[in-house]
Amino acid sequence: MEKFNFVKNGVIRLPPGFRFHPTDEELVLQYLKRKVFSCPLPASIIPEVDIYKHDPWDLPGDLENEKYFFCTRQAKYPNGNRSKRATGSGYWKATGLDKQIVASRSNQVVGMKKTLVFYTGKPPRGSRTDWIMHEYRLVGAGTTACIFPQRKNSTQNSMMPMEDWVLCRIFLKKRNTNNIEDDISKHYNENRVRNPVIARPSFIDFMMKDRNNSAPSSSSSSSSGSSGITEVCSSDSNREESSSCNSSFSSPCRRDA
Repeated sequence: MEKFNFVKNGVIRLPPGFRFHPTDEELVLQYLKRKVFSCPLPASIIPEVDIYKHDPWDLPGDLENEKYFFCTRQAKYPNGNRSKRATGSGYWKATGLDKQIVASRSNQVVGMKKTLVFYTGKPPRGSRTDWIMHEYRLVGAGTTACIFPQRKNSTQNSMMPMEDWVLCRIFLKKRNTNNIEDDISKHYNENRVRNPVIARPSFIDFMMKDRNNSAPSSSSSSSSGSSGITEVCSSDSNREESSSCNSSFSSPCRRDA
């Protein structure tokens, strides 16, 4: 029977109607562990690609879908345990804590999942992007025996780990439009709190208005009464009041000649 190869030029080519949505446990046990111990894979779905030689948007596959790759980890320093995660335009940075992958049957930890975010530029001043990667690795790959049955003609050496393989799932995080609107409104409110706009009272010079206006004072008083604004008395009226008051106080003090 002819064996179908669903990977062509590094791109997954599944038949119509088939979708590749494995769980974390399936990725670790059915694909990664089989790859590490050179056991037959369920299907030729995941290609071997050195993802750190490419930027995430240049990797083979559709940008709208998740991408799965087998990759070997490379040490950043000769005598260190840190992995090399730099690419041509940026670098992958780990975030959060590693998650344990527990087998449902044995209830044992079989792998770990590390979450990484891609940054453009050089650390530590890189710009964060929406590219996310989940890196799966085995737990104790060098000391754990292969869980799959050995063939009669196979030797013990064939069941030893082949290389330090990891399985990577890379996808572009889709931002929700509601979250974007919330971020914009939150940013707007924060700016209003930081830079409040102080309302300043506006004053109207009624005295200058009365001087320039040729209409009688009664009309101005009626208009001021209708507008609900208390009008300040002009200087002429003050002079009239002061002269009347002076005349009223001075008349009793006169002496006849």
